Amino acid sequence: MADVAAELEALRKQIRYHDQRYYTDAEPEISDLEYDKLMNRLKELEAEHPDLITSDSPTQRVGGEPLGEFQTVEHRLPMLSIDNTYSEEEVRDWDARLHRREPDAEIDYVVELKIDGVAVAIIYEKGELTQALTRGDGRFGDDITSNVRTIRDVPLRLHGENLPDYLEVRGEVYMNNQELAELNERLKAAGQRTLKNARNATAGTLKLLDPKLCAQRPLRFFAHSPAVVEGLEIRDHLHFLELMQQFGLRPTPFVERSATIDDAMDRCNRWIKNLHDLDFEIDGLVIKVNSFPLREKLGYRSKSPRWVIAYKFEKYEAATKLEGIRIQIGKNGTLTPVADLKPVLLAGTTVSRSSLHNADELERKDIRIGDTVIVEKAGKIIPHIVRVEKHERTGDEQLFEFPKDCPACQTEVVRDPEGVYIRCVNPDCPAQLKERLKFFAHRTAMDIDGLGEKLIIQLVDQGLVTRIGDLYRLKEEDLLPLERLGKKSVQNLLKAVEGSKNRDLAKVLCALSIRHVGKHVSEVLATAYPNMEALQQADQETLENLEEIGPIIAKSVYQFLQSEAGKKTIDDLQSIGLTMQSEQFTSGKSAEEEEGEKPLAGKTFVVTGTLSKYTRDEIQDLLKKQGAKVSSSISSRTSYLVAGEKAGSKLTKAEKLGVPVLTEDEADEMLKGETVTESE
Repeated sequence: MADVAAELEALRKQIRYHDQRYYTDAEPEISDLEYDKLMNRLKELEAEHPDLITSDSPTQRVGGEPLGEFQTVEHRLPMLSIDNTYSEEEVRDWDARLHRREPDAEIDYVVELKIDGVAVAIIYEKGELTQALTRGDGRFGDDITSNVRTIRDVPLRLHGENLPDYLEVRGEVYMNNQELAELNERLKAAGQRTLKNARNATAGTLKLLDPKLCAQRPLRFFAHSPAVVEGLEIRDHLHFLELMQQFGLRPTPFVERSATIDDAMDRCNRWIKNLHDLDFEIDGLVIKVNSFPLREKLGYRSKSPRWVIAYKFEKYEAATKLEGIRIQIGKNGTLTPVADLKPVLLAGTTVSRSSLHNADELERKDIRIGDTVIVEKAGKIIPHIVRVEKHERTGDEQLFEFPKDCPACQTEVVRDPEGVYIRCVNPDCPAQLKERLKFFAHRTAMDIDGLGEKLIIQLVDQGLVTRIGDLYRLKEEDLLPLERLGKKSVQNLLKAVEGSKNRDLAKVLCALSIRHVGKHVSEVLATAYPNMEALQQADQETLENLEEIGPIIAKSVYQFLQSEAGKKTIDDLQSIGLTMQSEQFTSGKSAEEEEGEKPLAGKTFVVTGTLSKYTRDEIQDLLKKQGAKVSSSISSRTSYLVAGEKAGSKLTKAEKLGVPVLTEDEADEMLKGETVTESE
């Protein structure tokens, strides 16, 4: 009997380990067949020795008879709601309130995905799952232990050593979009009602009184917060998530630390733009104070903690037909599949197209021509396809075959090494040229007024422009026959093109469509090198050592400048009169000498809040032209803070550090060379 007990314990330990590797770490070590053999052996031994079955055995996930009803249980610690807002300004107001409340504290944040699921509290005593409750009204919730036990990524026993005596962890039960699509296929085949969306499917599943039915639904769980904890010290939120991973619970993914509210908002806005990367639904981002001791100091209101806020966005979705898929080619050769949709009204606008992003996305979501798809619009971001309604398929849908050759120039396409993007590598591809010309003419690049998209298409399609340099060879007689161009328009365009020849090196670098090189990186490079020739002579290591230029950017810049296509483009532009000189060096002096003679040389400025006369980019450009360095964060080395309306935590920190604060008008006076007395 002792040998049997030992084998049972070893099997349970093995299966728990492989459950964690599969469900929590997403790094399985054995095949499904090998896993099934372990589970079948465990079931066999337990059937022979029922007296040795334990409640936390992997075989005991699904309980016996259906419940008559759920029992209502009081939460040991109330499950409070959290404040939420749809306004970035209100998030910054919240941040400012925290700094006023704790003026001496160094507040850092974590940004977390707000999973659109069902809030649940799961309780472990001495490592064993003993209870799971819904949020309910915050004070009392339904006991759904029998259903939560069926969720495969919720361990029945925590993994590891030194487990807490008591742990109540809170999180969200949810369902993936693709698993919902497959579930609906099964439900339709069985003649049952299909489910509208992932959240409704999750909520409905957790309300099932029969855990056997719940076990047939693909529920998942993310842990996001501790509640009552005994026998365990937790320093901060990131430490908590690390512990959950060790214990075998899946923590909310992609959580990152943000040193300032600006950094936190940047992360929020990046996520909103990239919702298509997620296979589960979110309805916002949660910003939390990272430090647990600081959370204790900040405390709670009657209904919500002070140390957390949800930044939400409006979400709208509708079903429509995907009528076709076409390929769009970007300025750097990226082939992007685009869905042509049957027009559908969404959030007050008619949607007829949606990016499908890349070939992997098409395959992951199993998108086919003729499918009924769910299109979602979140905030101001362009719509994206959430999932396919597979249960609506008729059999007439067609798989889309991603092209092996560029549709525009028939060059064989290649996939980025270790990447998801497929590119046309032909530098003379006409589709790429159109996109590069659009970018070349943009205000942040060469700023050629009158060179719009429709004109660019005509110029390329009619063979008037086959490379960027051809813009500077255009003559009046070339342009007059084109659509919608009169003599005056042609003259103005030619004047604008000619005027762009003397643009600063930074503008030229930005205009050349070098990967990873935008406005800011171009300015950094133009500060370090007097002209294009000097930049071309720099090696990759030298570029990499420049401030704000890391290995990825350095490699991209070096490869472009040394490539045959890059050299050809630069030589061509120089031959027709582009100067490609840095304004930093136009006097013949070194950058350091010239910078030192500018009125704001040696000063570091930070700009925050809403300005009335300038955009933030405009005032930052003016400050840089006068020799100032512009930073994104306040420190003791900051010379001035320019504070507009709703300045938030940067103003609080500046006052704390004794950094002089300028109003927009005072900054304007300083730029004009007038004496300024800083605001009190």
